[in-house]
Parts: sequence; C-alpha cells; structure tokens
Amino acid sequence: MTAHSSSGSSTTPLGWTDLAEHRAFLVHYAQRRLQDPTLAEDLVHDVFEAVMTGRAQFGGRSALRSFLVAILRHKIVDLVRERTGHDSLDTCDLDDQLALPCPLPRPDEVAEQRELLARTLARIAALPAGLREAVQLRVLRDHTSEAVCKLLGITEQNLFVRMHRARAHLLSAAH
Repeated sequence: MTAHSSSGSSTTPLGWTDLAEHRAFLVHYAQRRLQDPTLAEDLVHDVFEAVMTGRAQFGGRSALRSFLVAILRHKIVDLVRERTGHDSLDTCDLDDQLALPCPLPRPDEVAEQRELLARTLARIAALPAGLREAVQLRVLRDHTSEAVCKLLGITEQNLFVRMHRARAHLLSAAH
C-alpha cells in the first residue's frame, strides 16, 4: 500500500512492517499520557488503521515516527475532548488536560530515599568485617549464596548466620 502526500506529488510506500517497528514506542507514549494500557493499544491501532486506509497520508517530509506520534497525539486530544466535553483545547495545554498522577516519586521523595540509602550504606560499612563482606557480596553485589560461600571460604550455614547477624545489627542501628 502507498501513502500519498497532501499535494499528491510524491508517494511513500508503507506496509505493516514499516508501522510495526514503531508500535512499542507509540504504545508506551500513549500509556504515559493516558495511564490505561488497553486504551493506549486501541489508539495505536487507530493510528495504524488511519495510515493504512489512507485517511492519514505520509508524504515523507518528516521521519515516520514523528508522523505517527503526531497522529497519535491528535487522537489523544480527540479522546480528551470527547471525555471532558470540551469543544476546544486551544486555550489549554494538552498536558494540563491529561493531568494524571505521576507514578514516579516527587523530588522530595527522591531526596529522602537517597538519604536513607546513604545512611544504610554507612551502617553496612560500619559492620564487623565478616558481616560486612557477606552483606556486600550477597545483597549489594547480588552474588549467589554459593558464590559468596566460595569467595569467603565459608559454609552456606555460616553465611546464613552472618546475614542474620548483619540484619540484626542494621535493624538495631536504625532505631
């Protein structure tokens, strides 16, 4: 299938494979704005359908992904208009209309998490050497129990004892 430019002077052949490589990006883009995976999938399908049926015509004047994102953005605007009953979003920014809670932590929460991490790492560094090495290898470096035992020359039972004692030290230091 080919898509024609609005002037009709050039054509750029587009197939499902051309569109499919952008699907994951488009779905992620729509999900970030709508917070609804099913609705995001539906809108991306509508974008592909519009391109393949010729309702949206790609003239090759921009990158295909940019063209597809523009169509998707318009579909999101149309959806917001439909759901909110607004006739126009000209006076409002789309992002204001899609004011959904952000799943990421706020800057103050990030700072608090960093402080907690710094205190925890300091407590780990202050553990007795045998306990500190066990925690660093098993928890911080994510080595398997077997690998930690080989590196430290200890039995698995001894590793469990060291981890238990380290947790007890860390918990008592936290209070």
